[in-house]
Amino acid sequence: MQLLIKGKNVEVTDPIRTYVQKKLSRLDRYLDNISQAEVEVSMEKTKAATDRYAVEVTMLTNGAILRGEERGADVYTAVDSVLDVMQRRVTRFKEKRYARGRAGAARGALAQGEPGELIEEETEEGEVGQPKVVRTKLVSVKPMSEVEAVEQMELLGHDFFLFYNSSTERIGVLYRRHDGNYGLIESEIGA
Repeated sequence: MQLLIKGKNVEVTDPIRTYVQKKLSRLDRYLDNISQAEVEVSMEKTKAATDRYAVEVTMLTNGAILRGEERGADVYTAVDSVLDVMQRRVTRFKEKRYARGRAGAARGALAQGEPGELIEEETEEGEVGQPKVVRTKLVSVKPMSEVEAVEQMELLGHDFFLFYNSSTERIGVLYRRHDGNYGLIESEIGA
């Protein structure tokens, strides 16, 4: 596993680096094909001292991305918390991968045309001052079904997910609705 540890507003010392490496190596027991792991340790000036340090872990494994972020009063507490989260996500990923192999026919039928409650919803835009783009991220869009996109979004722990819908051949954004269901916005090129 290729490991990259970086700090934001905090210096990543050798004891911290060693601690993170030791803790992340435990995840190899659960999932042996982790190709890359990126750990970002950051310190923010917050009123609550218990949330001062944030640790974000992003792991790449067989085309899937697993991500977790936790906060703590010190770096070591935040690392322990995020690794508990990552252990649960790795376990869930393995269970879904195992279930996918066992229930391939059922999954194929679901991916064909019964995606569940994927509903397109339009919302009105309200004016809020003049917002700025403060962060830009480049993502690779992979072809997958709506069901696979839901699984990937859950593994990442995000509220939305951008993907190439292999059944409709369109770029889509899957998002979690307030009622717990999912919504899907697809692109269409037109005038």
